[in-house]
Amino acid sequence: MTSVSDLPPFGIDRLLAIMAALRDPDTGCPWDIEQTFATIAPYTLEEAFEVADAIDRKAWPDLKSELGDLLFQTVYHAQMASEAGHFSFSDVVETISDKMIARHPHVFGDQSRDKTPEQQTRDWEAQKAAERGPARTLDGIAQSLPALTRALKLQNRAARVGFDWPSTGEVLDKLVEEAREVVEARDTLTQTEVTEEIGDLLFVIANLARHLKVDPEAALRAANQKFTRRFARIEDWLAETGRTPADSDLAEMDALWNRAKAEDKAQL
Repeated sequence: MTSVSDLPPFGIDRLLAIMAALRDPDTGCPWDIEQTFATIAPYTLEEAFEVADAIDRKAWPDLKSELGDLLFQTVYHAQMASEAGHFSFSDVVETISDKMIARHPHVFGDQSRDKTPEQQTRDWEAQKAAERGPARTLDGIAQSLPALTRALKLQNRAARVGFDWPSTGEVLDKLVEEAREVVEARDTLTQTEVTEEIGDLLFVIANLARHLKVDPEAALRAANQKFTRRFARIEDWLAETGRTPADSDLAEMDALWNRAKAEDKAQL
């Protein structure tokens, strides 16, 4: 058993020692010992989403906690990599430090800082492409990204080589076309074909968001939060009469929804 008094008193060394103790094959936690990169990866994604959620809510104490959870995920993967002889946590830190220096020559080198954010973004992507070496345009975009986020990255990458609609108008035309195809598919095609048409529609919606400089993932998160908030108000109002949504009907709940919507707008 590891004594708390044996741990470093503070800082990243303390966290690294805790992680090593959890994974100790003789005295560690049985659950932690049996984990692998694959089993921990879903928790890593979950913690990243919880960081984004705390930021959306402007919940700064929660953000401090969630950032710690996300940091722990990095430490966890680095500990497993060290055990397997792949790399250490120090290697991770060195790699990201070198990468940030290389990608910011206007801060750490002799390039001018007199650039727009858009130009700096283009330079950043050009540097990443140079690091990747010869590759296809869409290589290197993680498959595990949320689908809307990955669609946005695919479209941005294709747009950099000229494969893009010139204006929002063409995207809107395509959106109408895809929506029409979904309606047709609903009546005449198989479920697999309907699924494909829905995917096409969502992909165009992501492209429309990109042209309007909207993050589709953030927009959908906000819409989810709005729906949750308004439906909770419906439940509150029904509870005042001793009922639940199951005791109501669509017409009543729709009217309450409009009331919640008006209440939201009045608070803007």
